Amino acid sequence: MTSQVTEIRAGHELDSGRLAAYLGRHLDGFTGRLAIRQFKGGQSNPTFLIEAGDGRRYVLRKKPPGQLLPSAHMIEREYRVMHALQSTNVPIIRTHLLCEDASIIGTPFYVMDFADGRVFRDPSLPDMTPAERRAIYAAMGEVMAKLHAVDWRAARLESFGKPTGYVARQIALWTRQYEAAKTHPIPAFDELIHWLPANLPAAEATAIAHGDFRLENLIYHPTEPRVLGVLDWELATLGHPLADVAYNCMIWHLDPSTPNLGGLAGRDLAALGIPTEAEYLAGYANAAGLQRIENYSFFLAFAFFRFASIAQGVYARALAGNASAPNALQSGLLAAPLAELGWKAAQGELES
Repeated sequence: MTSQVTEIRAGHELDSGRLAAYLGRHLDGFTGRLAIRQFKGGQSNPTFLIEAGDGRRYVLRKKPPGQLLPSAHMIEREYRVMHALQSTNVPIIRTHLLCEDASIIGTPFYVMDFADGRVFRDPSLPDMTPAERRAIYAAMGEVMAKLHAVDWRAARLESFGKPTGYVARQIALWTRQYEAAKTHPIPAFDELIHWLPANLPAAEATAIAHGDFRLENLIYHPTEPRVLGVLDWELATLGHPLADVAYNCMIWHLDPSTPNLGGLAGRDLAALGIPTEAEYLAGYANAAGLQRIENYSFFLAFAFFRFASIAQGVYARALAGNASAPNALQSGLLAAPLAELGWKAAQGELES
C-alpha cells in the first residue's frame, strides 16, 4: 500500500514540527521526528502516511484547505463511527486520536494505524485470477452485510443519525449540496430532484450506512481475499442499508474508462470471474438474511443522484482551486453522466 503514496501536493503542506510535538503529547509511544507523504487518492479528505522515527507508521486524515460546503468533510463523524465499531465484527483499522484544534495543522484531523494491505482501484481487478476476483467481490458483499447487521444502539450510535426518514433527508441534503455547488444546468439532475421525493418507498429500514461503500474504500489482506479495514467513513450515518447496496453496485453500469472509478459495463464478467450485478445482489441478500431486495431501481436512481451531487461538489472545489486530488476537475465532470444514469434507473432502464 506504500506504493499508493507520493510527495505532499501543493496546497496540502503540513507543519511537521507542530504535528510531531502534538503527537508526542497525545499519541502513546510516539517519539522523535516524523516523515510525511500523501496518499494518491482522496477527492474529499486529504490522507497522509506518517512514519515515526522508531519505524512505526500511522495514517493521518484531515479536512481539505479552503472554503468548504456546509456539512461536508466531516472527519469528526468518521472518527466517531470507526471508534464505535472497533468492538464489532466489521473490519476496522484501529483509531488513536481525534484533534479538533485547527491551529495544529490548519484543519481538524485524526490518526489511525497504517494497515499494510491491498487497495483495488480498478474494479476489473486486472492482476487477479478469475477465482481471486470472485472471492474478492464475495468478501466485499459479506463485509457490507456485516456492517448493516451491527446493532447501532449497542454500539452507542443512537445519536449518530435519525433512525427514520433517512432517504427523504438525503434527497433534500444532496439537492442543497448540488445547488450550493452548481456551476451549469444538468437536466437529468433536475428530473431526479422531482422524481425521487415523489417515489419514496413506504418501507423503512435502519442500519449503519457507510455512505461510500465501494471496492476502493476497502483494504484487503496482502495475499488473501480478506478485508482488513473499511475506510472513508465521512458520509456514514444511520440510514437505509439499500442505499449502500445500490451505491456499491453502480460500477456494473459505469464505463471502464470512467475517471477515478472505472466500471464493469461491457466487460466479459464470466471470463473475468466477476459476478453479475444480480449474482452479487443475491450474495449480499443471502449474507444479510434477506429473501429479496425490494425497490432496487429506486435506490439505484438515488445512488447515482447522490454521487452526481458529490461529483458536482468536487468540480466546484476544483474550479475554486482547493480540490483534494490532482484529477478533481476531470472527476467533477462526471456529475452530468451520473445524473443521466440515475434518470435511466428511475425509468427502469438499467437492468441488474
